[in-house]
Amino acid sequence: MSPAPTPPTPQSSSGRSTPVPLADMGDDAAFIGRHIGPGASDVAHMLSSLGEESMDSLVDRIVPSSIRWDKPLELGSPTSEVDALARLADMAQRNKVLTSLIGLGYHDTITPPVVARNVLENPAWYTAYTPYQPEIAQGRLEALVNFQTMVSDLTGMDLANASLLDEPTAAAEAMAMCLRLVSSDRQIFVVDHRCHPQTIAVVTTRAASIGIDVRVGDPATVVADDVAAGNLIGVLVQYPDTTGAIGDHRVLADSVHAAGGLLVVAADLLALTLLTPPGEFGADVVVGSAQRFGVPMWFGGPHAGFLATHEDNKRTLPGRLVGVSVDAAGRPAYRLALQTREQHIRRERATSNICTAQVLLAVVAGLYACWHGPDGLRRIATRTQRLTALCAEGLRRAGLTPLNDTHFDTLTVTLPAEADTALAAAVGLGINLRRVDADTVGISFDETSTVATVATVWEAFGVPALDIDDLDIAVPHGEGIPAHAIRMSDYLTHPVFSSYRAETDMLRYLRRLSDKDVALDRAMIPLGSCTMKLNATSEMTPISWSEFAKMHPFSPLEQAEGYLAMITELEHALSEITGYDSVSLQPNAGSQGEYAGLLAIAGWHRHRGQPERTVCLIPSSAHGTNAASAAMAGMRVVVVDCDDNGNVDVDDLTAKATAHADNLACLMVTYPSTHGVFEERIAEICELVHAHGGQVYLDGANLNALVGIAKPGLFGADVGHLNLHKTFCIPHGGGGPGVGPVGVKAHLAPFLPSSPLVAAAGPNPGVGAISGAPWGSAGILPIPWMYITMMGAEGLQSATAHALLSANYMAMRLGDHYPVLYSGRNGLVAHECILDLRPITKTTGVTVDDVAKRLVDYGFHAPTMSFPVAGTLMIEPTESEPLAEIDRFCDAMIAIRGEIDQVAAGVWPADDNPLHNAPHTAEDVTADAWDHPYPRSLAAWPVASLRVAKYWPPVSRIDGAFGDRNLVCSCPPVEAFAD
Repeated sequence: MSPAPTPPTPQSSSGRSTPVPLADMGDDAAFIGRHIGPGASDVAHMLSSLGEESMDSLVDRIVPSSIRWDKPLELGSPTSEVDALARLADMAQRNKVLTSLIGLGYHDTITPPVVARNVLENPAWYTAYTPYQPEIAQGRLEALVNFQTMVSDLTGMDLANASLLDEPTAAAEAMAMCLRLVSSDRQIFVVDHRCHPQTIAVVTTRAASIGIDVRVGDPATVVADDVAAGNLIGVLVQYPDTTGAIGDHRVLADSVHAAGGLLVVAADLLALTLLTPPGEFGADVVVGSAQRFGVPMWFGGPHAGFLATHEDNKRTLPGRLVGVSVDAAGRPAYRLALQTREQHIRRERATSNICTAQVLLAVVAGLYACWHGPDGLRRIATRTQRLTALCAEGLRRAGLTPLNDTHFDTLTVTLPAEADTALAAAVGLGINLRRVDADTVGISFDETSTVATVATVWEAFGVPALDIDDLDIAVPHGEGIPAHAIRMSDYLTHPVFSSYRAETDMLRYLRRLSDKDVALDRAMIPLGSCTMKLNATSEMTPISWSEFAKMHPFSPLEQAEGYLAMITELEHALSEITGYDSVSLQPNAGSQGEYAGLLAIAGWHRHRGQPERTVCLIPSSAHGTNAASAAMAGMRVVVVDCDDNGNVDVDDLTAKATAHADNLACLMVTYPSTHGVFEERIAEICELVHAHGGQVYLDGANLNALVGIAKPGLFGADVGHLNLHKTFCIPHGGGGPGVGPVGVKAHLAPFLPSSPLVAAAGPNPGVGAISGAPWGSAGILPIPWMYITMMGAEGLQSATAHALLSANYMAMRLGDHYPVLYSGRNGLVAHECILDLRPITKTTGVTVDDVAKRLVDYGFHAPTMSFPVAGTLMIEPTESEPLAEIDRFCDAMIAIRGEIDQVAAGVWPADDNPLHNAPHTAEDVTADAWDHPYPRSLAAWPVASLRVAKYWPPVSRIDGAFGDRNLVCSCPPVEAFAD
């Protein structure tokens, strides 16, 4: 299965090259050999070490024959990078990019070039993993604190999280948060009908699953009707609203609070540079999107949503929160705080299933604020608002009075019987306006708008030519912003938002931040379950093309032919790979894919007249988001035991499926299992669940061990999500973005996600909207399209085989030093393995934390810690790591085992040894005093190669408990970093 290497040019006896026919010349741009790390000789060595004759024999010994797919995937031949880019460029050219004035929370923006080149397009940022190892993620964490501070300042709230998936899902999370903060007995959540329609749709979908009664209408009326009942959870309003009006919500806030509810405000960050922040008029939670802070529209995403709230609510805050703690030497240090990853512990009692974020995009948005500073943001906002005011005055002079007499950037105009004419005229002039309804048109200006844009809008509306300079004199500045909404408070006062005006300063700041971190561009990241494989440059290149980046998600579909062609091809490829009949790309994270899949199952049961089927069976080994997603989908979780080998206990499954036969909804199972093995009885398990009336949800987290060799949809799974940010090469971006499309068999296809604004994006009615945009994070779909196109059927199958080979080679090398906890048939593992450190901890006191932090001294990110089994390390090499790097990691782990043996022998005390004190900073190693029983050289350079290339962690081990007790989640004062 390994790609054949290009043969060397034959040599004649005279030493001269013998000509080779053109047809026999290999394509030296073939991508498969670029993506797969081990070369032919490396593969031979690894196979020999495992006692295997070939890749085929290895795969046969690992994968159960009952699920094997032994035919080529119908995906075509591998394509070179050049040819794949050319094909995709042809598609991109089919997109017609017009000036977008559609609004609805999506606006054109300008990514500062210094940020675009040095962050968005820089593998030091986009190949990084979630900062669960904070000592080697200080750069990303600082950038996220900038984002949190920016959001807190602009919203007027005490703290903000480190981003959510988009604005509508942030609003849905806020609703669930309000329920937790008030009373679980309350049922009514009011949504202002002037919120964006996609937000209303996502909130309504989420509410239906958990028994919340969403009332869409005028909040003042609905709240008054329900005060006496004591049923109010909260109210969601848009500020400014979807018509563009700037409402006065002070009285509403008082009435909501009097009814015992909470006020949620969906706010525009750019508008808040001019408008009174929600925190100053009674908001309890503020949500929104940071998209217009330098992040392209990308046909809907990825974009960083946000959620901000009061200090008292910090422990109910969904998503991630970055806080400030101290390291072992007392230095300030950033780390993820409080509830981060809480769903892994609380499972079905988790307050959210969110285990990801939009880190890369939040970083861009935060740096956009650093680049422009408060004055720059205010100028951008003032100019946008001024153009809107002048446009409004021009329309009025032509007898077209906007419906909203207050505004920031949006106007809504009624044109009885003429809306179609105005929309068509605008398109003819190169502008997209928003169709609100049959007679109403919306106009939203943005950072890129100009005086010429205003003049073109007037022309589309048939407004006679006006002298805009005369209007600028005639219209008072600030026109459209009511007195109650004028912002008086300062924002972005921390020096980080005023220190980097010059590009030289910003360039060096970005370099300093990235130098603090370990990303895939620096070293192997051997995380089990998370598949940190190569994110090839050729795959990333297209996301910067304007034909993809500048498309509004609600552009007329005839303008998005290139996007739709790419989406259709990608959906077909994913269906072919998985054996599912239909795929929805709308879910913008794996957690959202889980949720969408479970909603499809629930919808199918209801459609068949069996709404009582709500029990979800989940193995004890499952990823924590499985149980959290099931709870969000309104299901009741019943845990199924695993046996001593890490497999689902089929006897226990049988007993529980039988006990719940009348109300069994589904089984959620990960395959290969979270324990890193191919379970032999998976087909039998699927048949068992079907026999009891349930469906099988197969978590696609480990799909990279199946591509080309098994199809979940053909061995019994009815539905499952796919992590495109794992198997299909979308980079992790420091913890986001991700894409988690859901695939289903034909009978579940009518219950996939839909869109309230784009009928073609899903079935009618489907289960409702899961994300705000019709096709979710469409802007990064070129990445998996490129990967699949370049690899072809042959390459994808080869990648899977090489992933299995590398994992088993690593398990073999490390097995003599650390017990491999689980293995499958023939003593082999799947694409990852779990090393059991519990015996070591019991006898020496050395923990998984110690080993993880000591790996930093060797220049490595740690494997996955204590998941799915406490006290273990789960390791996954992926197919894209070369043998030399795999061996370098194995050598480091073996050397660390030698250090553990020194502790066990009493050579070093349990509380003063290289592992206990790891990681070692340059400051620590070069200090005048050194009173440890091991030499400085061992602390810093435990292997000779580190003297040539050494990563120095910026901080030593961080005190997490201190950080939770003394939570600081916005930019600390500069004095905190003083000596």
